[in-house]
Amino acid sequence: WRRLYEVAKLLELKARLGGDDGKHQFVLKTAKGTRDYNPKQMAIREKVFNTIISCFKRHGAETIDTPVFELKETLTGKYGEDSKLIYDLKDQGGELLSLRYDLTVPFARYLAMNKITNIKRYHIAKVYRRDNPAMTRGRYREFYQCDFDIAGQYDAMIPDAECLKIVHEILSELDLGDFRIKVNDRRILDGMFAVCGVPDDKFRTICSTVDKLDKMPWEDVKKEMVNEKGLSEEAADQIGEYVSMQGGMDLAERLLQDHKMSQSKQACAGLSDIKLLFSFLQLFQVTDKVVFDLSLARGLDYYTGIIYEAVLTQAGVAAVSNEAQNGANAEESVSVGSVAGGGRYDGLVGMFDPKGRKVPCVGVSIGIERIFSIMEQKAEASAEKVRTTEVQVMVASAQKNLLEERLRLVTELWNAGIKAEVMYKKNPKLLSQLQHCEESGIPLVAILGEQELKDGVVKLRVVATREEIDIARTDLTSEIRRRTSEA
Repeated sequence: WRRLYEVAKLLELKARLGGDDGKHQFVLKTAKGTRDYNPKQMAIREKVFNTIISCFKRHGAETIDTPVFELKETLTGKYGEDSKLIYDLKDQGGELLSLRYDLTVPFARYLAMNKITNIKRYHIAKVYRRDNPAMTRGRYREFYQCDFDIAGQYDAMIPDAECLKIVHEILSELDLGDFRIKVNDRRILDGMFAVCGVPDDKFRTICSTVDKLDKMPWEDVKKEMVNEKGLSEEAADQIGEYVSMQGGMDLAERLLQDHKMSQSKQACAGLSDIKLLFSFLQLFQVTDKVVFDLSLARGLDYYTGIIYEAVLTQAGVAAVSNEAQNGANAEESVSVGSVAGGGRYDGLVGMFDPKGRKVPCVGVSIGIERIFSIMEQKAEASAEKVRTTEVQVMVASAQKNLLEERLRLVTELWNAGIKAEVMYKKNPKLLSQLQHCEESGIPLVAILGEQELKDGVVKLRVVATREEIDIARTDLTSEIRRRTSEA
């Protein structure tokens, strides 16, 4: 038996090493927590990016880029409890490096390093988190972030209100379904903790527990505060009363009169700013979607003032809503999770500046991955075909020996900036050329034949209706432009 076992072990080892021919068997998979994008997904992704970038540009933003890895010390101590998710790299020539965890900390480093005191910028790039990925819920170890930030000393709440306007514009334009933008302020939270009897050193850790309210019922959140974080039952109950409150400017006014809240200078400053914010949001015509919500906590350590998060309240897609429904109350509209979030972080740049000079910043991050997956599901659900190329015209021929003429014509079109394609065969069948157009959604075919060449024309065929017209070769590019711009 022992012999047999050893033989089996050796055979297994041999198989693993790749058999006799010395060929290595590759494991064909992407790394844990990552994914490939196929052409269809890329087409959807580009459409989403274009919508977002044109909104950022409409608001006067410029763009920057930073390296994918930073010095480890740049990222250390900026993310609170989440720091354990930072990807550290092996020592590379005496530098300890880490992959960037978000785009905000590199932005703050960039501002401090270049002594920039005001800028309005967007940055779209991949970030890395050593998370245990729940791929089904759209959580990855490598994913895109899409940030817009305004840095500089300005009057209160004007840039903050513009960030919310941007979120409103983007979510409306992408047409993902109904959404809400929840708003709160770090100072209101800290003031609330103080008046409810939370010790100073527990503010941050209690804050990250409150942040779980969108995923857990209040009973479980309270349990974590009392049993795990050692908060008194009484303090937890007082917090419970406040975090159930939602409203608008009226709620801010009511809390300024609240006998407990009004004892905190910090909370009062935050509440006054919320009132000011709502007055600007009215002018920007976005108050229909914004709600002041005391349970919003956003876990990151670097926020100092206003914080916000946008959630979809009804999924455009059944698959998404089913997952969310299990955790939502029946009478409440279904929440699909956050699709944008941000806030004010006035201290972050100062952490990098050798003289501690502060640059106030407010920004927003669009949850692009979640938006991709919703858009992908919508595309699956609708029968509409997603085009993965932008070819406007196929240069074809119905007769043999016209390869050179086809190549001449396609070159004319390319040189005129027309997106055109030609079959890589000497004598392709007309049918297979037309079929290619059907499959890839190419709207027009420019057909060449002996007669057309003699007459100096090209037969232009509209794929959808099959109508054919002869166009003078000199007018071809303008005719193609006219027809494709109409579409």
